[in-house]
Amino acid sequence: MQSSSVSKSNGVYHVQAEINVTPLVDVMLVLLIIFMVTAPMMAAGLHVSLPQARAAQKLDPKPPVVLTIARDGKVSLDGEELAPDRLVAAVEARIGDDKTQPVHLRADRDVSYGDVVIVMDQLASHGLTRLAILTGPPGKEEPPSAAGQGPRP
Repeated sequence: MQSSSVSKSNGVYHVQAEINVTPLVDVMLVLLIIFMVTAPMMAAGLHVSLPQARAAQKLDPKPPVVLTIARDGKVSLDGEELAPDRLVAAVEARIGDDKTQPVHLRADRDVSYGDVVIVMDQLASHGLTRLAILTGPPGKEEPPSAAGQGPRP
């Protein structure tokens, strides 16, 4: 096999139309090895020596209580609609004596701000102060729920 890309046979030059893939494979294997070696170093982060604590307590793996506030202002717990006067009692029955368990509020984006504050106030007035408002993932704007309505000002 000749090393040049042009070969001479019978006094006429012919262009060799074959592609030599061996150098390409060599380069790709070298790049693969480089990435395999450097990838764990980039993901490892900084090495720190963590201090020890004797009085630390493990976190309770209980799932949070999730209240859902629908567009019409109705509040539900695990799909069961609650009357406004039964809201606190149902949440307290769910969490028991542990008032530190978080309560997550999932409110429709079209719910009035006042409706969410009323639910939060009812819970906080009974000692349930670990409240969180759940939102959607960033960058994924949902279309308005009612046709022709944009976001509220």
